[in-house]
Amino acid sequence: MALSELLIRLIIAYIVLFVLTRIMSRKEISQMTFFNFASAIAIGSIAATLATNSNFSIRNGVIALAGWGAFTLIFGYIDIKSKKARKLTTGEPIIVIKEGNIMEDALRNTRLDMDSLNSLLRDSSVFSVKDVDYAFFETSGKLSVMKKHEKQVITKGDLSILKNISLYPTSTEVISDGIINTNNLSRLNLNEEWLQQQLDQEGIQDLSEVFYGEVQQDGTLYIDKKDDDLKS
Repeated sequence: MALSELLIRLIIAYIVLFVLTRIMSRKEISQMTFFNFASAIAIGSIAATLATNSNFSIRNGVIALAGWGAFTLIFGYIDIKSKKARKLTTGEPIIVIKEGNIMEDALRNTRLDMDSLNSLLRDSSVFSVKDVDYAFFETSGKLSVMKKHEKQVITKGDLSILKNISLYPTSTEVISDGIINTNNLSRLNLNEEWLQQQLDQEGIQDLSEVFYGEVQQDGTLYIDKKDDDLKS
C-alpha cells in the first residue's frame, strides 16, 4: 500500500468515526453497556480494517461503518421505547447488598468476588461493607451505593425541623414512558388504583401523558410529563 493511500484511508476513517461518534449520542462513551461495548468493538475493528487493509475498498469500509452506526442508532431507539428490549440488550441493575446483607447469589450471577466488591465500594468512598444499606451493580459495571442512615453525610434537608418519614429504602420507578411497572408497584404493596388517584390529583387523565413516575422514599409520587415546555 502506497503512503498516499494509507494517509487517505486514515483521514477517511477518522472523519467517519468522528461523525458517527457525534451522531450516536454520549451514552456510547459515558455508559458502556453490553451492547455499547459490542458496538464500539465492531466499529473500531471496521475502522482499523478500512485504514490499513488495502484489500478492503474505501467504499465498502464507509458503507460498513455507516451501516453499523445505523444499526446502533436503531437499537438505541428501541431501547428507549421498549423496556423488554432494554432488559435484553442492556440488562438490569442487580442488588448485591440489601439492607446491609451481602447477596451471595447476586455476586455469583455478576461474577463478582469480595475483593472486586470491596474495590468498587472504595471507589464510592466506602471502606467497610457494614456501612452499606444498599448497593446496586449497574449495567455499566459501576456500583451505586446507599450508606446506612447513621453513615450518611448530613445535608441541609436533614436539618429541617419537620423531617419526612422514610417508608421505603430507595426511590422506585413505577411508570416508564406511559407504561406501569406492575412488579415494582407490587413490591411496594401499592396498586394501580392508588397510582391513578395520585395521577388524578396532578390533573393527569391518561398514562400516555407521563414519561416517568417514581415513588419516593416518603411514599409520594414524583411525575415527569412528556413534551415538557423547554425554557431558555
